[in-house]
Amino acid sequence: MNRFIFKFVILTAMLVGLPLAGVWLAGYPMLRYIEFPPESRYVSHAPFAGAAFAAYSIFILVATLPLIMTAIRAMQRADAVASAVRPFAWWGWLGVACALLSWLLAWTRFEWFEAIQPHSFTPLWLSYILVVNALNFRRSGSCMMTATPGYFFLLFPVSALFWWFFEYLNRFVQNWYYEGVRFSAREYFWYATLSFSTVLPAVLGTRDLILRAGWVQFGFKRFVKLNWRYPHLAAWIILLLASVGLSAIGIWPDFLFPLLWISPLLIIVSLQALMQERHILTDIALGDWRPVMAGATAALICGWFWEMWNIHSLARWVYSIPFVHRFQLFEMPILGYAGYLPFGLECIVIGAMLEQLRPSWSQAYD
Repeated sequence: MNRFIFKFVILTAMLVGLPLAGVWLAGYPMLRYIEFPPESRYVSHAPFAGAAFAAYSIFILVATLPLIMTAIRAMQRADAVASAVRPFAWWGWLGVACALLSWLLAWTRFEWFEAIQPHSFTPLWLSYILVVNALNFRRSGSCMMTATPGYFFLLFPVSALFWWFFEYLNRFVQNWYYEGVRFSAREYFWYATLSFSTVLPAVLGTRDLILRAGWVQFGFKRFVKLNWRYPHLAAWIILLLASVGLSAIGIWPDFLFPLLWISPLLIIVSLQALMQERHILTDIALGDWRPVMAGATAALICGWFWEMWNIHSLARWVYSIPFVHRFQLFEMPILGYAGYLPFGLECIVIGAMLEQLRPSWSQAYD
């Protein structure tokens, strides 16, 4: 518990304090970064640049293409292996029905639903969480919701706090903003917190489903071994670079905006490495990429639904991404989906940290 608190305090201090300290030293107005609800637009983003788009595209392809090809080959092997399935749980069918109804109401504008229309996000995602847990239960006879209810329900408040960190970091780069409805500060906080609470249960439930897929087991249980020769030195260097980058994220938001998605992961994993704890990259040193692949893929799947359901909702978000804002899939520029990959790993890291509070949680539905 003491280690958990220590890591949380350090992470909070760095994510909250360093960007604010950077803009303060640069002489920028401080109040605009803590405005609540956030409404002001003060970052003027760089226009689309073909060279930058090409460079980002090449980097993403180089990083992901070997993994994609391995997954495709593993799917072909996994198709030949039959797996037993159980009947779909009644509460899973309830989730399907609620999801379809919520989807219909989110994308339409009935007068009788007008008062609730801005709040369609939460029932959609509660329905998704029900369905993905039912799919896990059908596949293995176990899921988070039934096997570890304490852990499952704890994910909701932790998820809300988790996503508020990203909302705060977005104040310095302004890559997304919300439109469609206006709330008072109190309403905005509580309604947003309720919506944010569904993020971790959705991603981690999807992660569990993917972990049981044959292509993950066949393709990534024994994959490439990546081992750091000097892990402590690497952790200190990464922690230092993350600190410098976060301090400058509000000064050069067009260039440093990717740190919004990767800095929490870099900080937590570096702290875990320095404390000689097991972390998400530990298994990679042994060639086991299953947790990484399942986490990244889960966030990408959830990202598809987030962006799709967002497109015609009343309360919605829109993007402004420097250099690459073109070729949109829903509201998101196509290259922006790459941000879901490290985000998925961050979800896995937070879930694993919670499991360490009670080890039986991580064993109950293995």
